[in-house]
Formats: sequence, C-alpha cells, structure tokens
Amino acid sequence: MEIKGGSEEQRTVFYTALYRSQLNMSNITEDGRYYGGYDHRVHESGDHDFYVHDNIWDTYRSLHPLQLLLDPERKRDMIRSYLRMFEQSGFLPQFPSLRGDLPMMTGNHAAAMIVDAYRKGCRDFDHELAYRAMKKNAMEWTMLPWVNGPLTELDRVYLDKGFFPALGKGQTEWVKEVDAFEKRQAVAVTLEHAYDDWCVAQMALILGYQDDYAYFMKRAQNYRNLFDETIGFMAPKTADGNWVKEFAPKLGGGLGGRDYFSECNSWVYTFHVQHDIEGLIELIGGQRAFEKKLDNLFTEQYDGPKYAFLGQFPDATGLIGQYCQGNEPAFHIPYLYNYAGAPWKTQRRTREIMKLWYQATPAGICGDEDNGAMSSWYVFSAMGLYPVCPGKPEYEIGSPLFEETKLRLGNGSTFIIRANGASDRNKYIQSAKLNGQVWNNSRIEHRLLEQGGLLEFEMGSRPNKNWGIDRS
Repeated sequence: MEIKGGSEEQRTVFYTALYRSQLNMSNITEDGRYYGGYDHRVHESGDHDFYVHDNIWDTYRSLHPLQLLLDPERKRDMIRSYLRMFEQSGFLPQFPSLRGDLPMMTGNHAAAMIVDAYRKGCRDFDHELAYRAMKKNAMEWTMLPWVNGPLTELDRVYLDKGFFPALGKGQTEWVKEVDAFEKRQAVAVTLEHAYDDWCVAQMALILGYQDDYAYFMKRAQNYRNLFDETIGFMAPKTADGNWVKEFAPKLGGGLGGRDYFSECNSWVYTFHVQHDIEGLIELIGGQRAFEKKLDNLFTEQYDGPKYAFLGQFPDATGLIGQYCQGNEPAFHIPYLYNYAGAPWKTQRRTREIMKLWYQATPAGICGDEDNGAMSSWYVFSAMGLYPVCPGKPEYEIGSPLFEETKLRLGNGSTFIIRANGASDRNKYIQSAKLNGQVWNNSRIEHRLLEQGGLLEFEMGSRPNKNWGIDRS
C-alpha cells in the first residue's frame, strides 16, 4: 500500500498500523519443511506453512479481511493451518497458540474467516473439510466463553429455544462448566453465535447442503429472541424464556458485563448483528429510529463518574459516549449510518475516531492492540472502506483520510482511492466516480476492487446528505 497527502503524524500512524496489522499469525514451520502439530507430533509441512497465534474473536472483524485483500496466498495458508488443527484435535480452535487451542472469548469465528475468504475468491483449500469443521463446532462444541469441551445443558437451551440462557436475578451458578470469572456472557454468546451460524449457512449454500442452509439461517435469526422491545435493547433471558428482572442496559452484568456480555454493555452489543443490519433496523423501528439510536450511542453518558464506569468496564476504552473504540465489538458501528440513509454521519464519526484515538505517541492506540486488530480498523478506515460483515464480499464506504491510497492487490491488480481535497476539514464526500462513472452507493463490492481501477471522491467541508443514500 502507498499513500499520498495527510500530515506527517497521519502518515506515521497509517504505516505503523499497516505494519502491525501484518504481524499476526505466526509461521512456526521450521527449516521450511516441518512443524509441531496439535496432536503433539512432528509433521511435514508439505506445500504450505503452518500458522498459529490468532485471537480470532478480535481479528476476524477487520484484520483477516485486510490481510486477505493484500496477501490472499498467505491467508490461504492460514486457513489450511486451521483445518490441520481441526484434523489433529477434532475441533476448530478459538485461539490457536503454539501449544494448542486456548479457550478464550466466545464464538465459532473461524467460520467467519473461512467463508469470507471463499466468497472473496480465496478458495484453494478443502471446502468440504472446512464445512465439516465449522458445522461440528456449531453442533457439538460448547458455546460457553473461555471453555473448551462438549455441549452443556446451557448449549442445549440455545439449540432448543434459540438463545443462551442467563442466570436470573439473585441466582447462584450451578452449571459446573461455567468459568467462575468469565461467567455466562449469555447475550454476547447468543449474538456472536447467531452471526457465526449465518456464516456456516453461507458455506452450506455454497456446497449445496440446502437442509443445513435452512437450519443455520434459522439459527442466524436467534438475535431476535433477545431484543426486548419494551426497553429497545438486547437483554438477557433465563432458561424458561423470561426476561431477567431489573436489567440495566448500561451497567448490567457486573464486572465487564460478564453475566451477559463480553467486556462491553448492551449499548454496544445491541448493534452486534453484522449479518442482518436490515433486520435489526426493523426491530428498532425503522431507519429514523435506528439513526437516532446510533446518535444516542455516541452521546449517552455514564450515570455517575466516568472512573466508576471504567472501573466496571476496564476494557471499554476509547470512549465517545457509550461507543468504545478500544474493544472490537464496536468496530463496525460507525459504519451503520450507511444503512440508515445517513452516510455523512459515518464520514463524520470515523474521522472523529481516527483523530481522537489514533496518535503517533507511545500511548497512541486506545485499548489492547489485540494482535493488530486495532491497527487494521485504522488502515481500513483511513482508506475509506470497512468490512461490516465478513462473509459478505463488500465494504462500506467511510471518509478517505488521504488524498490518494494505492492498493497493490494479491492478484497483481492495483486499485486507487483518490480523495480530492481531503483534509481534516474536508471530511465529507460530495460526489464519487468509479472508473469515470458516477458512483452514488455507500457500499462497494470486493470484486470491483479486485478488478483494479480508480474510485475517486470529491471532498468538502459540509456534508452532502444526498450522496450514498442509494443502496441498490
């Protein structure tokens, strides 16, 4: 990648972020021919290297899509490594390390990385094996956060009723498999697995497994089961289907929100429906209500001292209202204005976040870098693009930071993003052309980037509220 324009600090932050976003995963192939596998045996590496060390809960959102865009051959080897881990251990890992899988965070997010690669043209791996692996994780492996093992009684509630159950108010944990510190994280588990189930469904459709496709697409709608329309937020339910009493969207869930969420609160997780934003908009009450809820996210305060809020949510750094750039579940949210008919607000918010929370200082990144996840968000956003839903071969358009960004893609083509007049003041898109043709869509397909060409913007200091509202 090559950029032109911007300040010296902006260029420093960009190239630093680009470097950091390419460090994950780690190639442990020795002497170019063998590696230590997950079955504790030495294996010949064959025609590809073996990669480990991936906190995929953090990295599936923007880091893997960025690496896929720039170096698809390396991404292919990473996917093949995941599949070798499956063959050697029996399940797709959550956090593959040098010593084996570490049971950390939540989700079956390897499915997202794999289907995203396939739908963007990176297909040189065993598709049937990949599907068998992601389906086995979805059907036979516990969803409990920070736990590896077979299904528990809590997983069976998800399979039977379509949500992961929370404890009722005042109840004491009785399920022995639940991690004493990490708790159930019941709402986050439901939402993240609904997205992962959508990913599994896409692979089933690709391979022609129609019954599986229908089954997993039904599971992908499980997020609807936890939307409480009386309060307008995602909320926890007990196993009997009743809402947890006295649930507070902002402060509910104890330390890190872990009774119900993963390190964030319901203000963030209510928007965690990457695969069906249109359905979420419908639940919230339509585009205008959705836009207002996004506005409120960025302005809602803490119901007390900020230090007390951060004491309960220490990972919720990089705050703008309740939005927390310092934790990955929030990454896609600024781009959701595009779905609400207000892409100019995406342009404003992404520029604000880049300026406020990414600086060329020793503490210049908010929150944990998470193997390059934070940096990959910046690289995409500085380009003016973002993959809201890995698994869909498309990007949302934000606000290009630099006058020109040149992408040299893995297939040998070059795609240029030119933002005429871009500056700190000129953050709003006035008009756009793709290869000389008028472009009024705030979304662009991956295939158009792969073909190479020029996406050219005219930038200005005032929003053009009509640009980008055509989503056809």
